[in-house]
Order: sequence, then structure tokens, then C-alpha cells
Amino acid sequence: MSKPFYLTTTLPYVNADPHVGFALELVHADILARYHALQGDDIFFNTGTDEHGLKIYRKAAEDGKDTQDYVDEYAAKFRGLKEKLGLYEGLHFIRTTDLRHKAAAQEMWRRCAKNGDIYKKTYKGLYCVGDEAFIKETDLVNGMCPNHPTMEPLHIEEENYFFRLSAYQEKLLAYLSREGVVVPEWRRQEAITFVKRGLEDFSISRIKDKMPWGIPVPDDDTQTMYVWFDALTNYISTLGWPEDEANFLKFWGTIDAPNAIQMAGKDQVRFQSIMWQAMLMSAGLPTTKQVVYHGFITSGGEKMSKSLGNVIDPLAIVEEYGADALRYYLARHAHPFEDSDFTMEKFKIAYNADLANGIGNLAARVMQLAETHLPAPVKVQFVPYPKELTEPLDRYEMNVALDYIWSRIQALDQNINHTEPFKVVKKDLEQGKKLIGGMVRELAFIDEMLEPILPETSKKIIEAIMANKKPSNLFPRKE
Repeated sequence: MSKPFYLTTTLPYVNADPHVGFALELVHADILARYHALQGDDIFFNTGTDEHGLKIYRKAAEDGKDTQDYVDEYAAKFRGLKEKLGLYEGLHFIRTTDLRHKAAAQEMWRRCAKNGDIYKKTYKGLYCVGDEAFIKETDLVNGMCPNHPTMEPLHIEEENYFFRLSAYQEKLLAYLSREGVVVPEWRRQEAITFVKRGLEDFSISRIKDKMPWGIPVPDDDTQTMYVWFDALTNYISTLGWPEDEANFLKFWGTIDAPNAIQMAGKDQVRFQSIMWQAMLMSAGLPTTKQVVYHGFITSGGEKMSKSLGNVIDPLAIVEEYGADALRYYLARHAHPFEDSDFTMEKFKIAYNADLANGIGNLAARVMQLAETHLPAPVKVQFVPYPKELTEPLDRYEMNVALDYIWSRIQALDQNINHTEPFKVVKKDLEQGKKLIGGMVRELAFIDEMLEPILPETSKKIIEAIMANKKPSNLFPRKE
């Protein structure tokens, strides 16, 4: 029986081109969406762009562009990832500048205010434009934000609206006490520790004169909504909330039966599993069923940076190697929860060994035998996924699932070497044809398991099987 499955990535900030770290999150989420669709689930898969805030406003001005034109340009680049990365056809794309999102963010504000959780006060403190967040002096490293060591924090003193996060300490601890609400487990413990240290109310607006690019605060046109309060609401505005209550309840779930799964980077725990959940509680809405946190992509053991010259451009890789090659590497060679190192040298080694000499060579060998010795295509049928594939995917361990698939690829390759069907057909035609037919069926099963991970490659292999033809070179070897 079909069941609703809701999955969302975070929304990347549109102040730079798409990077490989976000490609990791998108690809992992896409594999899960495709996997659940193939299992018969009713899918709502969401991504989009975060387009408000001081950083965007300043960057547009720096480039001499109108702010809306600037975000339109970058939103188009991120929307283009759907085709370039071979993403799920039904993927939804929400922009925080969409009118429906603006209306939803203002409704979220009103509901939190009605519950008594929004108040106004004068605040004095440090603000990091890079994070679009207030920071404490105790968090500074050499007087700078640890996440943006070249960006000096702003000293701000102004009257803003605040969200009463401190009122939700016990409720958040109760929420976080449920095993599985955060994956991996150590991130759940990290969130619990953060809450137990004590929660402080946080600013959710800026004076409009100082930060004009954002959603207006309801009933106060002198203030602009804080970018995080605005952007987090995308997870439900994409469902048509608050107007489309049926769609919201179907996919987001109810308070007693939450259904939503979010994917995010490891630096998002405070925002996704604490601030966002408190906002939902305040508005009387269901909390997120589960947030899955992945690690960062490093290069040569260092954080990627233009000054170091180690930035990996995912679109350049797709241009040269194809989307499935990048999807494969991010799924198998990037750890689902820990930081992972990505260099072009490592990528090329994996590409040649596992794709060109692996599945590419295997599909060619099997289908060359079939085309030469079988008079008609082998009839294949869907075989239920084995637990060796489903269990790791259900745990978000794409790398483990791919290890299993590649063990089947290697086993079939070794079987060809051991049985030598090209010799058997010369001695016993029927026995040889039977042997080759079994190999085609095993290739079809491998192809079936590859479908959510390497969709374009999977399509080419099954088309070759149905045509009883050797496929064109799936992954040309690169020197």
C-alpha cells in the first residue's frame, strides 16, 4: 500500500555557485527519494533557495545588480541542478522570494506571536553577516567568527523582535529524547547537550533601514524578518501551508504521527533540531519526524577555499564524466555522517576502477555474449530488493548499500572468468546459452539495484538487455 514520504534538503544560500557539499546533500536525498518511489511510496521531495538577508543584499550591491535580479540569476543555477545531477523528476523547488512562501512565513510569525512567544526588546551584540546570525564574544576566535575568520563581526545595538526559545527547554528535551529523531545518534546527543546548557531567546528581526532585503514583519513595516526565521518555514510553505491543509497533513504528518524527514549539514543542528522545532511547537504544528545530518566535503584534508585553490566544481565533473559518475562517488566514497575528503585524483581512481573497469566493462562483457550467442532478449522480471540493500538505505548508509552492489558486480565478473561461457557454447550450445542467460538475469538484478543511484546508467543497461545488444561505452576510461 502506498504511503506518503516527505523528504527535504536545506536551502542553499544564493551568494555563490553550487558547490560539491550541497551536491552531496542533494544526491543522497535524491537516492532516498528514488528508492522510496520504487518501493511504491507517494513522494514529496523538496529543495530550493534561501534568498534573503544582509549577505545577499550586500553581495548584489557589490556586483552592481538589483537584488531581485541577483537572486533570480543564482536561483536559476540551483534549479538547473535538477537536470545536471539527474534528480528525481517530481522534485519540488521553493524560493524564499516566492509570494506563497512570504505569506507562509508571516503566518508562522503570527501564530508564534499569538502564543506569546514573540516580544520586542533592545539588543546589543555581535552579528556575523556570513552566518546571518548573532554570536557571543565567548565564541570568537581571535576576535572573529570561527566560521568566517576573515569577516569582522558587526557591533549592533537596535530594537528587534525576539523569539522566546527559553520557554521550550523542557519540550525540546522531551522531543530529543526520542531515539531516531536525529541521525546519527551522536548529533542527537550534541543537540541534547546544547539544550541542557540553557537556551537563550534569539532575535528574529532587523530594522528595515539597516536590512531592507527580507520579508516584512507582520503589522510592523519598520522591521524585516530575520533570515533564519523566514527560511526555515520553507519546509512547510512548499506543501502549500497554511492554505492546503490536506497536503500538509498528508506529507508533513500530525502531532501524534509526524512524517517529515529533513537532510542537513552537521553545522545545522542548532537551527534545524532546536530553533525550528521550537517554532513548530509554538505555532501548534507537528515537529519533524527525523533530521539526518551529513558531514562536510574537504579537499586534500583541508576545508575548500578559493584562496587555497582546492574548490571542487561539481558541474565541471558532470560536464567531463557525466552525472552518474559524480553521483556514484558521492554515494559510495563520501561518508553519510562524517567528513569526507574529495580530490580529483581520488575521483579519477574510483571512476576508472569501479565504473569504467567495473560496471561499464561488466555490462559490455555480458551483453556482448548475449548479442553473439542468444537469438532473442532474455526475459527478466522485477526481483524484490534484498535486505543487504534495503537495510543500509533505510539507515541512510548509501556507501554500505553500494558496497553490496559492487560485491555482486565483482562476483558476476569472476563468474565469467571462471566458467568461460564463450568456450562452453562451442562445446555445448544449449548449456552455454543457459549460462549466458543466467548472467544476463544477474546483470538485470544489479541494474535494478542501481536504478535509484545511477538512474541514467541503469536506463542504458536495461535498454541493452531488452534489445539484446551490447551497450555503448557506459564509462569511457580516463587517463
